[in-house]
Amino acid sequence: MSLLAWVAFVAAAAVGAPLRYLVDGCVTDRVDGAFPWGTFVVNASGSLLLGVLTGLALYHAFPKTPKVILGTGFCGAYTTFSTLTFETVRLAEEGALNEAFRNALATLVTCAGAAALGLALAAL
Repeated sequence: MSLLAWVAFVAAAAVGAPLRYLVDGCVTDRVDGAFPWGTFVVNASGSLLLGVLTGLALYHAFPKTPKVILGTGFCGAYTTFSTLTFETVRLAEEGALNEAFRNALATLVTCAGAAALGLALAAL
């Protein structure tokens, strides 16, 4: 990876992480309840974008370097498996077992579906 690509990668990550914080906060401020909607929305939207990027690479010869910059740099900083895991465990520890189960299952199904949708959109 060239120096310019490395700088772009770091910049993309520097945008992704604060955007995750902002999106999570905006969503969380607008909903009630124990379900971690902010993290759910962040992970679903990041999965959709990763699906689009992957589809562009598969179907339209999207170059590898921008895919790494956007996919790994931006999306890697934007999406968050660790927060999903933390929030699921927190819900379970607080006795909200149904919410914990729904969080894990809904995130898995929705994010897989969002990535598939992104692939399909890129194939058009």
